[in-house]
Amino acid sequence: MSGVLGLVALAVLALGFFTAHGIARRFGQPIEALASAADQVGLGNFDVTLPVTSALEINQLTKRFGLMAEALREHQATNVDELLAGQQRLQAVLDSIDDGLLIIDRQGRLEHLNPVAQRQLGWDDSRTGSPLGEALQRPELDQQLHLILRGGSLERVPEDLHLEIDKENRVLTYSLTPVCRPDGQILGAVMVLHDVTEQRAFERVRSEFVLRASHELRTPVTGMHMAFGLLKERVKFPEESREGDLLDTIGEEMQRLTQLINDLLNFSRYQSGQQKLERSVCALDDLLERARVRHAQAAAAKQIELQLELGSPLPRIQADIAQLDRVMDNLLDNAIRHTPKNGNIRLQARRHGERVIVSVEDSGEGIAYSQQGRIFEPFVQVGRKKGGAGLGLALCKEIVQLHGGRMGVYSRPEHGTQFYMALPV
Repeated sequence: MSGVLGLVALAVLALGFFTAHGIARRFGQPIEALASAADQVGLGNFDVTLPVTSALEINQLTKRFGLMAEALREHQATNVDELLAGQQRLQAVLDSIDDGLLIIDRQGRLEHLNPVAQRQLGWDDSRTGSPLGEALQRPELDQQLHLILRGGSLERVPEDLHLEIDKENRVLTYSLTPVCRPDGQILGAVMVLHDVTEQRAFERVRSEFVLRASHELRTPVTGMHMAFGLLKERVKFPEESREGDLLDTIGEEMQRLTQLINDLLNFSRYQSGQQKLERSVCALDDLLERARVRHAQAAAAKQIELQLELGSPLPRIQADIAQLDRVMDNLLDNAIRHTPKNGNIRLQARRHGERVIVSVEDSGEGIAYSQQGRIFEPFVQVGRKKGGAGLGLALCKEIVQLHGGRMGVYSRPEHGTQFYMALPV
């Protein structure tokens, strides 16, 4: 009996072993193949092949896994095609832009430059991967770029880039703009280059011509003015006579001519860097109050309300008070000329961070949007009521920039105009 039971037990064990081995071969190998295929799909390889098994359940799972891999493969191919098409469109746009473009990554290294930038800088694609400041040999560019990549902004307009390309001196202006995701994360920056070599040469020639012409004109005009003064003292005409009116007109026009020559000289000095500031402690509340008093009579003649609004507290700044008085006089003269009867003008000053914002706001006819971009250019006059040579606002901008500040305008047609200057504290 014991022997029979032992033989039965051995038979059962053998049968169980062969049965388990068969089940393992039938289910284990397909499951291992599915696991391996899942790993491949996870790595991005959707071109997988699964074995066919006799087990119905495993076979159905294998088929569905194969369908899923095929769908993922088609979806990936579609996305890649769309991505490539989008990159090609973007590349075509970048290459067709008239200005030079430098694409910079988050670490401040060059990623791409379009053909215009290659011509402007005399570079090829070998410069990619280099830090911006090192590539342009301008270390200060790295500081500006890091400020932009941290979400900051430049305080003033960057200085021109002076480069020697193919034994020819070129002058380029540039701007730095961050590239951000919709959630605000900064991915890099774009540097836009604009060749202004011919423009700067023209401006230099124009400045030299204006400076020399003004000097040459000043001497004879001064002599004429003195001679006219002596003549007016000796020649007497009855009051309200035609001759007396003509003499007064000649005197006024000569005064305007003298002022125009002085403006030309001053503007040329500022542009050529010859004008220096005589800085002293400046109280902005006193500066604006003096300006209001000087123009109160002219405003009252047109029944214009001249308001003064000062933020508290206003810091004192280091500035050339006489030059800032000139800026305020020019802005207020323009405001009174363009403000209708019974209008109002507001003089405002307030602190904003490390800057002081001083503005002159009128209720006049405003400035057309198409003209606002040229409002600070020399010899440009906008609006319906023109006067002078168009140097006033250009001179104001030069004075403010020499103080380390910036000047701007905000205007809506038929809703008034606001000129403002931001001066460093």
